[in-house]
Amino acid sequence: MTRKVEVTPYNPDWPSLFKSEAALLKTIFKREILDIHHIGSTSIPGLAAKPVIDIMPVVNNIEMVERFNAEMISRGYEPRGENGLPGRRYFQKGGDQRTHHVHIYEKGNPHITRHLAFRDYLRLNGEEAVQYGTLKMNLAKQYPFDIEAYIKGKEALVREIELKAIKWHKALC
Repeated sequence: MTRKVEVTPYNPDWPSLFKSEAALLKTIFKREILDIHHIGSTSIPGLAAKPVIDIMPVVNNIEMVERFNAEMISRGYEPRGENGLPGRRYFQKGGDQRTHHVHIYEKGNPHITRHLAFRDYLRLNGEEAVQYGTLKMNLAKQYPFDIEAYIKGKEALVREIELKAIKWHKALC
């Protein structure tokens, strides 16, 4: 079955879905998790998004994550290793009807700042969030069964926003 690219209007239940899944992850990883963040489009109030909750746990030691694979599998997650991003451990839940993505990074990994800066910047810059959401809705309509074309169609705007977000974040620190 080909996975359909679906972008929906913001769902006010997304934060509580994050909280319940974050609580589950904390019971699995226990003290290995230092922090856990809701990232991605579902973490930005008002933003249209694919209805998949992106979760970013920050851990002490990335090499320890594989020890939890069996328990993650028992909770419906599929371990995907780095999945194209060195230094990350990635899990997905829901098969072709994905519900959650878990992106685990070790403390100090620069991708943590990148994700949080992007999220926080869009939370404060509503016009750019609307522009991004509109683009995603249009791409989902244009490429309903081509996730690669959907992702490629977002790349330029994501890069532009990300550069602004990182510059903005650096100015705060």
